[in-house]
Parts: sequence; structure tokens; C-alpha cells
Amino acid sequence: MSQTVLRLLDKAEMDKQKALESALGQIERAFGKGSIMKLGSKEAALDIEVVSTGSLGLDIALGIGGLPRGRIIEIYGPESSGKTTLALHVIAEAQRTGGTCAFVDAEHALDPGYARKLGVNIDDLLISQPDAGEQALEIADTLVRSGAIDVLVVDSVAALVPRAELEGEMGDSHMGVQARLMSQALRKLTGSISKSRCMVIFINQIRMKIGVMFGNPETTTGGNALKFYASVRLDIRRIGAIKEREQVIGNQTRVKVVKNKMAPPFKVVEFDIMYGEGVSKRGELIDLGVSAGVVEKSGSWFSHDGQRIGQGRENAKQYLKDHPETADAIERAIRGNAGLVADAMLVTSPDGGTDE
Repeated sequence: MSQTVLRLLDKAEMDKQKALESALGQIERAFGKGSIMKLGSKEAALDIEVVSTGSLGLDIALGIGGLPRGRIIEIYGPESSGKTTLALHVIAEAQRTGGTCAFVDAEHALDPGYARKLGVNIDDLLISQPDAGEQALEIADTLVRSGAIDVLVVDSVAALVPRAELEGEMGDSHMGVQARLMSQALRKLTGSISKSRCMVIFINQIRMKIGVMFGNPETTTGGNALKFYASVRLDIRRIGAIKEREQVIGNQTRVKVVKNKMAPPFKVVEFDIMYGEGVSKRGELIDLGVSAGVVEKSGSWFSHDGQRIGQGRENAKQYLKDHPETADAIERAIRGNAGLVADAMLVTSPDGGTDE
């Protein structure tokens, strides 16, 4: 009796296997080889390719060492918070590893001199300054489909003005036109972005929702589609000024990982953005070094490996500039203790982000 049941079960399993093989064969004949496969059969697909953000702390906070390729990224925040600076740092890092990058400047406000100071090779950077939102997204789609672009930045979503709005009168109402445009563009883009392994960074601005009594009144422009399609969303804010005597020489910046499909989200990292220099790597080494226990802080003095490196943060930064070998040693030690640093960045009760 039991043998009969086993034979029937084996026959049923074989029939299921044959039916599955037949279905897979039919799909491959209809849509081409590789249109369906087992997830673990392609090891390369499981490896996440990343591009560094130019900030050691943010790379650690993202959990995978940078921003993922073949995904959509959104960077948003108030005015003059460092959104374009962060995107230009990503471009510089991609170019450093031999990547080809493009910048769709819908705001018509990119400063080539500033980009060069951040390490961007402007001679190799492709730039487009489109007239309308449809043109900008069509250019982005063509570049992504080419498979030759590694990083594409769209600056910004708020400046993607639909053609209907451009051709209309100044007082005309165009409710939801931009949101529909973004929704359609992202539906078209998302498949080709994944296939081409191109990272597309959308820079976005913040608006206030009217009549919100409780909760966060902030929202981003362009509707909800980008919030869903983005694998990583970064909220960047200026939290203070860096002064040398009375002169302001930079901004203290806080970045919160609001959404992350690749690793746990809600990590928060702070770093300095110096005018004309970008993200201060030496300032990060000191702050992260203290978090990781690599740099000791006693009063206002900082020391590493039993040797004092400066009284006050700015003096310690200057010491690391003059002694690059010490900076390299601290960076290696921080990377070795990345887990400890990441735990210190975790925010248990997230607040201040926009609604998903």
C-alpha cells in the first residue's frame, strides 16, 4: 500500500517537473533566452556593484559600501543643503574607476568650475540642458538604453517642466501633469536601468503640504512614483556653519538614509562640506575615528595610537592633511570597525523624513 502511494507521489512530482520545464521552454521561445531563470543560478546577479558617495561615513551608513548600480536613487533636501555637491562626488568617484557619466541639468545651474574642484573630469562629463521635462526624460531614457553610461544625474525633478505648462499662460492650472510625467517615465526607465547597470540619481526639492496639523508637512515634488521606484532615498540637510574666525568656510551637513532596499535604513551620518572643496574627508576621519575608538578624544585634544594629532577639530584636520600616512592608517582602522560605526549611526525612532 505504502509503495503504491510513493509511486503515485513520484509520478505526480515528475509530471510537475515536466510541466515546469515545458512552461520554461515556452517562455524562453517567446521572450528569448535568459528571460526566466533560477535566482541562484547566476552568481554575478547576486553581487551588488556599488559606486562610492565620496563620503566614508555615508558609504558605511548605506550598508553596502556606496550607492548601488542599476538602481534609482533620490537625493532630496532644502535649498543649499548639498544635494548637487553629493551627486557630483558620486560622479567623480565613478569617473575615478573609469566610468562614463552624464548630467541632465534641468535647472541650467551647473557650475563647471565647482565641479572640477570636487574632482569631476568635466572634459569627459556629458551634459544636457533640456528645454522641457519630456525632452529631459527622453534624453535620460536614450542614454540609459545605450548601456554605455555608469552614472546619470537628473538635477532636478522640480525643474522638469511639462511641455503643456511651458506652452500655456502664466496663470493656467496644470494639476498633476508633472506627477503623471514622472510616473510614465519611471515605468519606462526602471527595466532598462536594471539591465544596463546604470545608476540614475534624481535630485529633488522639498515643498510644504497645506493644512497639515499633525505629522511632517514636508513632501517632495513630482508625485509619489519616485518614492516607490527609488531603491535608496537620502535626506540631506544643513545643520550648522563652519567658521574660521568670523568667516563662514563651510557647512555642517546631516544625511539620513530614509529608504534603503539594500540594507537596514534610518542610519544618520554627519560630515562637513567645505566651500570649494566638497566633503571634508579629514573631518570625517576624526569623527568616525572617535566613534570606532580609533581616535582618542581627551578634552579638546585628539590623539591616535598614543600620539597627539591636534588640539581642536580644525587643528587635527590640518595635522591629517600634513601627514597623509596617519590619515590612511585611521581610514583602514575605521573600515575594519565598520560594523561598530554603523551601529552608532542607527536611529531607532526615525523622524523628520518625508512620508513614503
